[in-house]
Amino acid sequence: MDKKTAEKLDSILERNEELQSLLADSQVIARRTEYQKYAKELAGISKIANKYKEYKKLSEELQKIKELVHKNDQEKDFLELAEEEFSKLKKDEKHCRQELEEMLYPQPLELDRDIIVEIRAGTGGEEAALFVANLFRMYSRFAQLQGWKVETMDTSPTGIGGLKEIVFSIKGKGVFQKFKYESGTHRVQRVPATEAGGRIHTSAATVYVMPEAKEVDIHIKPEDLRIDVFRSSGSGGQHVNVTDSAVRITHLPTGTVVSCQDERSQYKNKIKAMRVLRARILDKERREQQEKISRQRKLSVGTGDRSQKIRTYNFPGQRVTDHRFGLTLHSLDNILNGDLNELIASLAAGEKELRNEE
Repeated sequence: MDKKTAEKLDSILERNEELQSLLADSQVIARRTEYQKYAKELAGISKIANKYKEYKKLSEELQKIKELVHKNDQEKDFLELAEEEFSKLKKDEKHCRQELEEMLYPQPLELDRDIIVEIRAGTGGEEAALFVANLFRMYSRFAQLQGWKVETMDTSPTGIGGLKEIVFSIKGKGVFQKFKYESGTHRVQRVPATEAGGRIHTSAATVYVMPEAKEVDIHIKPEDLRIDVFRSSGSGGQHVNVTDSAVRITHLPTGTVVSCQDERSQYKNKIKAMRVLRARILDKERREQQEKISRQRKLSVGTGDRSQKIRTYNFPGQRVTDHRFGLTLHSLDNILNGDLNELIASLAAGEKELRNEE
């Protein structure tokens, strides 16, 4: 456990004992409003305090075993028993620490949600569109390695294998918790395939990660929607291009516009478009709440700010730099092939440190 978390827990434990003393004081008991105030505060911290006492007890027992092993390091039978007990206590201590951290820093409900991801080409023309395709492959590969399901919602392909825009969903346990750090502007520095002179160009794409909304989260009135159908402009077979299967939905109160044309069925495209629409409206509400918090706090990792330049992929140096913590990894190829675990773990550690400071 890090020093700041331990200090915070020590102060909670001290306050817990202080409140118990106050609530046992006859003078406090006689003052009903004051008593209720202290009782409410105690109810809010007692579980954390009790769990911390459990953690401290486990830590003390582990330390005792270490001392006993040091004194009896020649006794083989004793060492075997001590090692078995130490392993069990260490596992219990780790589980207890994780529970404490969850109590101190409760995770928002959206961490249990599936996600919808939008990637759009920014500055850089055709090279930016190729970069969008690279990012989609990176995220798809990462999802595949985690055993998650990827479903394409809408695409706008270019002539040489790039994508002006792609919208897709990812379903699986813990998806949002891993992807919440990806929203923002991603830059690429490389020699474009379309550049004959060999000059390094900088292009960009924006990534936007949204927790997928459920129908119970967002109530959308039918009269608030304008639904248009049109002929698909993308590839996908003769039926896609000769029928009015593409769907565009406009949510009139917010002006949010969503389109989907990847399916041959107009009905299926409408269902997908509604999923994206709900996610956008829910995420707008979520970001407004976070913006209120961020005005009072420094924490900005994983808030979904699309304008924030978060990462640069430098091909000549074979490095990836995340600008939020000045993190640089010299494993560009592995990252683009979906190996994002080290990157995500480093961002999670940085976010935890910020939370501790707050």
